[in-house]
Amino acid sequence: MKRWGFVGLLALMACGPESPTQGLARGQTCPGVVVGEATSRQGLDAPLPSRGQSDGRMPVIIRFHRGSQTRASHVSSAGATLTRGTGAKVSAVFRNIPAVAARVTPLERLLLEKSELVESIEEDQRWSSQGLPPALTLPVRASALGASPSNEYSEGLRLVQAPEVWDADGDGVLDPGAPTGEGVRVCVIDSGLDLDHPEFQGAVVGSHDFLEDDDDATDKSNQGEWGQGHGTHVAGIIGARLGQGGVAGPGPGTGGMVGVAPGASLLIARVLDPQGYTQMSYVFSALEWCESQGARIVSLSLGGGTPTRNSVEVFKAVLDHGLLVVAAAGNQGGPVMYPASDPSVLAVGAVDADERRASFSSMGSALGLMAPGVDVLSTFPRGLGTFAEMSVNDMIPMSRSLLYSPTGNTLGRLVDCGLGDSLDSCEGATCDGFVAYVHPGAVPVDQAMSNVMMQGAHAVIFGNEDAPAGGAAAILSLPRRGRWAPAVSVNQATGTMLRQRLGTFARLSLVPVDYAYLSGTSMSAPFVSGVAALLWSAHPTLTPQQVREALEASARDLGTPGKDPVFGHGLVRARDALQRVP
Repeated sequence: MKRWGFVGLLALMACGPESPTQGLARGQTCPGVVVGEATSRQGLDAPLPSRGQSDGRMPVIIRFHRGSQTRASHVSSAGATLTRGTGAKVSAVFRNIPAVAARVTPLERLLLEKSELVESIEEDQRWSSQGLPPALTLPVRASALGASPSNEYSEGLRLVQAPEVWDADGDGVLDPGAPTGEGVRVCVIDSGLDLDHPEFQGAVVGSHDFLEDDDDATDKSNQGEWGQGHGTHVAGIIGARLGQGGVAGPGPGTGGMVGVAPGASLLIARVLDPQGYTQMSYVFSALEWCESQGARIVSLSLGGGTPTRNSVEVFKAVLDHGLLVVAAAGNQGGPVMYPASDPSVLAVGAVDADERRASFSSMGSALGLMAPGVDVLSTFPRGLGTFAEMSVNDMIPMSRSLLYSPTGNTLGRLVDCGLGDSLDSCEGATCDGFVAYVHPGAVPVDQAMSNVMMQGAHAVIFGNEDAPAGGAAAILSLPRRGRWAPAVSVNQATGTMLRQRLGTFARLSLVPVDYAYLSGTSMSAPFVSGVAALLWSAHPTLTPQQVREALEASARDLGTPGKDPVFGHGLVRARDALQRVP
């Protein structure tokens, strides 16, 4: 049986021209090899989105004094006129708070601060996505997609009991009349979407790009370059359709995946740039748009700021208006980050397939629920995921592509490159190319890659001595820019086997696919959003607070009895939540 893995975005491979066959003297490098040079690549070179540009203006949120009988939207409109009168550039006028977003020069800010109508001027905070930080290494499981619909059910999907709600007999077909999320609109505020991905056909009912101010929320920069794929991954966890799989591997018959709520309607709000950053004001605008589009649930896999009066009022307003906001708890392992920690927001942490807390998952009293967040399979922009397969002699061991690895086929002699920590680390290196085996951890991945590529490596295999022997690899990452060789990671058992076969030939094949495995609390939040959609689909008259209470009361307790700061109320469970509501 073939074993393989997806990871990450497509990088472009650019190895230097081959040199004549020759051995290397210690410390020498192969001529003509270019490694790690910043190049224009898909989705990686667009400027960061900012309501502050390179004209010296700073992005701020200006709040105005509000009378007791005055609507916030009226105050904001009048405030926008005042702000423009100073020469400042107004970028958003909010309805739910008496404030505007603007770009101001120091002089314009001074003029506004002197106005009796202005209550406060604060920084327009920078927030970011909450996918797995590239520096973090996690144990992961090997898994594959099959051709039958029931094999679209991922470990995470089963863990939250979603198929038990809409496919109780397990035949791979949605049960007639079962709650699937139909009739419920879920708004995904993220990096946009691959709107033409097969898994989303018929799912998206509206979209808006807040970075470019148009209604095409495709996850691309204004130069047409693909972004991170973060939003496509998040949206797939919520609402990927059953039986509409894209390309999941080489050859026919490979299946796709299905979301927690395969009947839910998706609203896509693009606020994250290709590097995964946004500003608080974009999120405020997106929340108001979600509300105007009839959303019941907002899924936020981003954050990193601090609470302000404006932000607290924004999230309370959307809750009061009937929206449940679900947010990623954060990947720093410390206190739950903002806005997940906001009292009007449901914070979600991450567990692995064995229901253990992910080491990166943030904790604290604000934590509400846990959901799968380690090695989560979901949709990715078409062709930007990577399917990795490796063979050594007649063996096909499990391997996992590095995040941002280029694709391609490589055949070469397997050479031990030790720790990859120097330019003479590869024993018997030659400039006609070889496959390097590297023991990771001594130096950063990009440094090890650079060292072995300069010695002639055309592909790289990273061992993982710290992972269990029974079928785990590691999520490793290449830098988002640069010229790199195809690279994979392997588990402990495979590493032992490879060290016994040094000098034999190894073949690596990395091909583009439409799915990816990613980790982070970014992946956990949409599981809860999807379960909430199932609950609302079955009981449309519930309030957001009633939905939240049902989710928390029915969660599987994972820590000390009752709510605790490590697991919150526990693992979200769809079937149990539905049974909780009369």
